[in-house]
Amino acid sequence: MKILLLGAGGREHALAWKIAQSSILDELFIAPGNAGTRQYGKNVVLSPTDFEGIKEFVLKNNIDMVVVGPEEPLVLGIYDFFQADETIRHCAVIGPSKEGAKLEGSKHYAKEFMARHRIPTAKYGTFTSATLAEGIAFLSDMKAPYVLKADGLAAGKGVLIINDLATAIKELTSMLVDERFGKASEKVVIEQFLDGIELSVFVMTDGESFKLLPEAKDYKRIFDGNLGENTGGMGAVSPVPFADAGFMDKVHNQIIVPTVKGLKSQGIAYKGFIFFGLISVKGDPYVIEYNCRMGDPETEVVIPRLKSDILDLFEGIASNTLSERDIQFIDKSTATVMMVSGGYPNHFDKGLPIYGINNVVDSIVFHAGTTSDGPQVLTNGGRVLSVTSYGKNIEVAVDKCYDSIAKISFENAYCRKDIGRDVIK
Repeated sequence: MKILLLGAGGREHALAWKIAQSSILDELFIAPGNAGTRQYGKNVVLSPTDFEGIKEFVLKNNIDMVVVGPEEPLVLGIYDFFQADETIRHCAVIGPSKEGAKLEGSKHYAKEFMARHRIPTAKYGTFTSATLAEGIAFLSDMKAPYVLKADGLAAGKGVLIINDLATAIKELTSMLVDERFGKASEKVVIEQFLDGIELSVFVMTDGESFKLLPEAKDYKRIFDGNLGENTGGMGAVSPVPFADAGFMDKVHNQIIVPTVKGLKSQGIAYKGFIFFGLISVKGDPYVIEYNCRMGDPETEVVIPRLKSDILDLFEGIASNTLSERDIQFIDKSTATVMMVSGGYPNHFDKGLPIYGINNVVDSIVFHAGTTSDGPQVLTNGGRVLSVTSYGKNIEVAVDKCYDSIAKISFENAYCRKDIGRDVIK
């Protein structure tokens, strides 16, 4: 098979690493890729949202399957673009339709979907600038802390959790009237705050059946102790110790099955990953959010635990035969720790030389934000590298990550020192 993988981050490097191991792979292209993905395929100068350019590349290179890494092409409708064009309809797209991607693209849409299919989630209300007064009244009737979510995509930064009512009202006004998050906050979802511990659960689905992947827990805040600003993710671990058989049975029956059945009952084409952002409240799971693709950095701990041939599973998704495919996992724990540029998630420098990657032997170094100048690897983003390790338990895996990170350097490099520590017994 000839595969085109869209994206440029750590998630895509991990997917490229796994796809390259497939016995049915002939050729792998990554658009645009990074300095790490070139080890597993050919990087292509092509934007994941340039649908016409992707079409031209698919036809010219006889591509059999497009695997979509990031959310933006899915929300913009790349699946529908392929389905509507006879010349490329034969090429499978791993990712949901535009309607399916609304589960991530619109918080309000996702909330309505969950209400319709009785999927447990926090109580909510949705407001626009025209209903700001009602939004303020809704806030005033709630107890702190107050959760405000921009309806649309806001690069992981559109969620505010505020302890003070006056500040919450000010921020709601800023989001709706001053367009703090641009078009993403033309609508704002106000949610009841749920107090619990978070985790992420993932499935692959062909729209009929699904395969459950290993769960993960990620760490969003920039500083140790879950302090500071939200980021795209500073690390992750898998499995999650508190997600025992009883809890996962609830997730299966109360959340995953109703979601997949709900999509089918609404006639929504969905062929790809569903990411369930969950919170355990006194042992009961609630959905915080859906994503229409794999998470990052969760991919970097989930995909290394997948023993099966990922292209065989993708073929099952494309041909509606996923239920017939075998899925197996490596019986080890995994951890990943992000090395980020100093100043992230705000201002940071790019183009800084990275040293020592080749010295790492006990971990896998997935590139998240890198480019290259000949053989020299350079920083090219806020999150630069994702250092992933296996272990007999999370503690061993985490320790290996930090041992490997000590061998890598670039100017003003930073990482959290407490990834996984909260779940180590």
